[in-house]
Amino acid sequence: MATRLPQAWRVWRKAGWRGVKWEFRRKLRPGNDYARWAREHDTITPERREALRARAEALAHGPLISVLMPCYNPDPRFLRAAIASVQAQRYPRWQLCIADDASPAPEVRQVLEACQAEDARIQVVFRPKNGHISAASNSALALVQGEWIALMDHDDLLPEDALLRVAECVRDHPEAQLVYSDEDKVDDAGQRSDPYFKPDWNLDLFRSHNMFSHLGVLRTALVREVGGFRQGFEGSQDWDLVLRCAERIAPSQIVHIPRVLYHWRIHVESTAKSMDAKPYAAVAGERALDEHFRRLGVQAKAEYLGYGYRVHYALPSPLPLVSLIIPTRNAVELVRQCITSIQKRTDYPHWEIILVDNGSADPAALAYFQQIAQQPSIRVLRDDRPFNYSALNNQAVAIARGELVGLVNNDIEVMSPGWLGEMVSLALQPDVGAVGARLWYPDMTLQHGGVILGPGGVAVHAHKALPRGLHGYAGRAALIQSFSAVTAACLVVRKSLYQQVGGLDEQNLSVAFNDVDFCLRLREAGYRNVWTPYAELLHHESATRGEDVAPEKRARFEREIAFMQKRWGALIDHDPAYNPNLTVGAEDFSLAWPPRRKTP
Repeated sequence: MATRLPQAWRVWRKAGWRGVKWEFRRKLRPGNDYARWAREHDTITPERREALRARAEALAHGPLISVLMPCYNPDPRFLRAAIASVQAQRYPRWQLCIADDASPAPEVRQVLEACQAEDARIQVVFRPKNGHISAASNSALALVQGEWIALMDHDDLLPEDALLRVAECVRDHPEAQLVYSDEDKVDDAGQRSDPYFKPDWNLDLFRSHNMFSHLGVLRTALVREVGGFRQGFEGSQDWDLVLRCAERIAPSQIVHIPRVLYHWRIHVESTAKSMDAKPYAAVAGERALDEHFRRLGVQAKAEYLGYGYRVHYALPSPLPLVSLIIPTRNAVELVRQCITSIQKRTDYPHWEIILVDNGSADPAALAYFQQIAQQPSIRVLRDDRPFNYSALNNQAVAIARGELVGLVNNDIEVMSPGWLGEMVSLALQPDVGAVGARLWYPDMTLQHGGVILGPGGVAVHAHKALPRGLHGYAGRAALIQSFSAVTAACLVVRKSLYQQVGGLDEQNLSVAFNDVDFCLRLREAGYRNVWTPYAELLHHESATRGEDVAPEKRARFEREIAFMQKRWGALIDHDPAYNPNLTVGAEDFSLAWPPRRKTP
């Protein structure tokens, strides 16, 4: 209980009692007992160990993996344990390359010399002068003989199947250049906690924090091609290295192993506990990102936020026109609130509104629509067909003048003045498809934090009902990242891309899941869909349409579910922006019992 009090205080300062209750309810739920989960689903029993031995024998001619370990004055107990965890690997074709960076404690040298003497696979270089972690890492790199390099800190631990699973991964993915796994933390007593179950390769999340991290494995030739570790990036030297490597390869050559293959040691000087332990690492991270964008010719600037980084993408000059499309039927007060908030609270100046009037009959609504249609930046398009959300938007996009189109629900209300500029800056990036916003319910709990495929049969919104002020799982409710889909309640996309993939599906998805299907078609065409927390709006959800699964609508809704499962079943079963160790039974990134990962 004592360990929970400081955490509760931190949460209360950010999100009040509502946040405290949310966090404790999530963490105290029986299904989120990570210690029990690890015992049941991530502990190597004698039977599993025998299976691992057989699998290792089948890889007798597998790749040599060189574990890189820069070392500076660690606690000798932790150092011995780290080395022992490498020696305990089920996969025998490894090399441990240690560079001691002139540690002042004599016991460190004694430990390293003893380990080197007892195992020929351990090689140590003793640097005569301290040069910090980048220089030490390069000294270790000079010892490497393997085809692959695995990055490891001098006080962390590898589970005994880590390198075997890496070897199997590179066997199964011969095109791979970079491989990374999930990770957790371990304390002095060996208790595991705080797992990070990561998505598959997610460039935008990687630019928000180092999700590659540990266990990170890189092809040796690629590391040497980019020049190894760079001095001046201490604290973020691994991130800088992976950024430079990722620039030279295809996203398909970066492979994720959805298993915990690395245990970060928690102690006062470790970044596993807090970035505050190494404040210089935050500055180095900003510089690594800024140089990454310069090399790519992208006008962008990184900003450290304390829990990750925000990338500010520059807007072009002149600013492109954005056509904001708002379908409605009556609902005059909601529409007035939506349009007024756009006019008064949006600092992006170059937009037009196309209000699609779907058979309104309310005299007050009709009068308001006639009034606003006199404004040069607003057009009203009358469409008397039965409600078909996809058709209403497609018709409006066809007459839109903007280079970009924004799909906006009539129950949206602008909160942050920079919302549209933020979304446009992302939507203009060459490989980006749709861009989604962070939407809040009026009670300031989260309505939309990106779309997760799988839960609910098709999809749900990530972190739904998260109290404002909390950052969510691994910061993912507060960081720019890719999702397989985002909601069309507020979505910005280039008009050319909208038309390229055929817009929203009028025939099969007239009401539900048309935005998910649209985003998945953009993804299929090679674009990534991005969610940003820096475009914030209120969503008075379904205030005009009512419950979507009312009896008279259930048959249509079930047909749309069946269509989505038939068309996108493989993606729904394995959302690359989610993790099979996380549940499909909730939106809060709770643990899956059992995991949905594939077992070799």
